[in-house]
Amino acid sequence: MDFNDTPEEAEFRAEARAFLEQHLDKKEAGRPNRDDSYMKRAKEWQNIKAENRFAQITWPEAMGGRGGTPMQQVIWNQEEAQFDAPTAPFAIGLGMCVPTVIAFGTDAHKERYVKKALHGEEIWCQLFSEPAAGSDVAGLKTKAVRDGDDWVVNGQKVWTTGAQFSDYGILLTRTDPDVPKHKGLTMFIVNMKDPGVEVRPIHQASGGREFNEVYFTDVRIPDSDRLGEPGQGWKVAIVTLMNERLAVGGSPGPDWQEIMDYARDAGTLSDAAFRAKLADWYVAAQGYKLAKFRTQTALSRGETPGPENSIGKIITANHLQDICNSAIEMQDHYGIINDDDKAPADAIFQQSFMWAPGLRIAGGTDEILKNIIAERVLGLPQDVRVDKDKAFSEL
Repeated sequence: MDFNDTPEEAEFRAEARAFLEQHLDKKEAGRPNRDDSYMKRAKEWQNIKAENRFAQITWPEAMGGRGGTPMQQVIWNQEEAQFDAPTAPFAIGLGMCVPTVIAFGTDAHKERYVKKALHGEEIWCQLFSEPAAGSDVAGLKTKAVRDGDDWVVNGQKVWTTGAQFSDYGILLTRTDPDVPKHKGLTMFIVNMKDPGVEVRPIHQASGGREFNEVYFTDVRIPDSDRLGEPGQGWKVAIVTLMNERLAVGGSPGPDWQEIMDYARDAGTLSDAAFRAKLADWYVAAQGYKLAKFRTQTALSRGETPGPENSIGKIITANHLQDICNSAIEMQDHYGIINDDDKAPADAIFQQSFMWAPGLRIAGGTDEILKNIIAERVLGLPQDVRVDKDKAFSEL
């Protein structure tokens, strides 16, 4: 198909660009600005977008969106990415959690939660992974037991992004251990400020603290805050996971252009071995760009993108790790400096190198995504799953 903008799309792109230029500065090379005012700026920007119907382009107007097309959302994302937009606190909530609430929640849920999340008044997190159940989400052990009109939850989640500043979360629990693991799950909305909810930030190797451990001790959740039917939590979770793997498919770190610019400044662009690697990175980036066109094609036809979206994260996460490793090696012994005041490019290569392994895990490990591609895209036979029909309590 023709990937040039139609006249209508070009008009929307110009409108979006003018709006962004009015409110934000262009993005600069180096680390993003995450100072103490970041959260305040993020909430203000989210509210500005919502007030002007740019927060969620494809959502219906009744939900606070624009009622626009998927291609308009793609165009907005492309344009916003060029500006210093503080969007991180809301990516999970609006990209994964709130769409799940809209899909499976009651009218009361939508009335209570959607607008506040859209305007940046409340932040959400996704409570799926556990110490013994990461990519195999259905193996989770956090249990919810019915007690009258409430459910009592006990257990632990880990690697929960943004839990330390979240107001609400979507929580996947085990409510029936006597059926196969995918069939005994139930999803809830949980208030992260409720008694019994304890959040412990994890200090990452990159220096960041985006991830958290979350403990639940006799947390009472009203049955009215259940999403979907009891035991149907896997069906609900699939909607969230599809959104998650699309959302984390891109890489926020430096790409071939950034390392080429750095190599030019460092005087190493003439090195034949480096130029060969640069060519490989460029080809991979262009291949991924063309693969994304398949998603755009599906969106432009009103279709839902399929499992081929798993390709993106495998490519970009490994791509990022390799680029950053090469940049650090290029800096020789100065590559050990992880100080944005002293290292080249605000230490973006060092910071991203330490973050890249986490990106290869978040949203499904490389191995899980390769299985998805093999089975659902290429049509290869499924892996042997010995636990498929066994009750979870027997595993």
